[in-house]
Amino acid sequence: MSGSIVLNWLASTPDFAVPYALAALGLIISERAGVLSLGAEGLMLVGALAGIGAQIVLGQPGVSLVLAMLAASAVSLLFAVMVIWLRVNQVIAGLALVFFCQGFTALVGSLAEWTNHATEGIGSMALWPLSLLPGVGRLFEQNAMVWLTLPIFVAVAWFFSRTSAGLRLRAVGENPQAADAAGIRVTTWRLAAVLAGSALVGLAGAYISVVSTKLWIAGMTGGRGWIAVGLVIFARWSPWKALVGALLFGCIEALIPQLAAAGVQLPQYFVMMTPYAVTLGVMVWVALARRGGDDEPGALGQPYVREERR
Repeated sequence: MSGSIVLNWLASTPDFAVPYALAALGLIISERAGVLSLGAEGLMLVGALAGIGAQIVLGQPGVSLVLAMLAASAVSLLFAVMVIWLRVNQVIAGLALVFFCQGFTALVGSLAEWTNHATEGIGSMALWPLSLLPGVGRLFEQNAMVWLTLPIFVAVAWFFSRTSAGLRLRAVGENPQAADAAGIRVTTWRLAAVLAGSALVGLAGAYISVVSTKLWIAGMTGGRGWIAVGLVIFARWSPWKALVGALLFGCIEALIPQLAAAGVQLPQYFVMMTPYAVTLGVMVWVALARRGGDDEPGALGQPYVREERR
């Protein structure tokens, strides 16, 4: 590849990586509290639809992204009620949520006539003075959400490792019985984790519709929510490892259009299956490379009711 193609590839990688990073971080928050969240694909669609709808009506990208986060949190309440209070199997509830959101967003988007309605979105911001560097300056011209993603990761990592609230949340996910005995409200913390995590997943979806593509198409997340689920396993529930993994997948996704621009002819179905093939390869690699203790939250996927405390 020529130098310009490589530079374009590297410059476009953050744009492709942000949805994976935000979705994976949201899942980590939820799963650190012991709630297995497989509904990321559906919540991303809710965020994408709510974001583009708000953008079409209000025309304010910042407000649209916030409303998308609130919409995804609101829909996740249904999932939270099922798995936290009704103790529905978390795998089945997550899958049901995905299918519900796929149909719901397609219906609303069609009725509201938001499909293929282009909006302005968010422009790029230059990180001065790095953007003035000869040759590589373009790498530092990204949209505002790319620059905000790193502080979001810093805040969440700090929350988990440096705050008593983060310790309580992790305790709920590791051993809810012991956490309850210590006076921690397990149900409240799990609900808060689901809502907060879903807000970030919704933001990931809104990024695709409001910032990246600047329009809505039914099913436009294209399986990125499922890849985020695998990314969490690859990252072993660590925010920083999830960010590295998101950049890896961003590199792969950004490479495909660059190869096409360079005249490399790739079969359509090969392009479609590539991210999932990489996901499978990464998960196999993680399983083979695992050494010592397991970082998976001890009570992940397990319902908890105080009266059944052992």
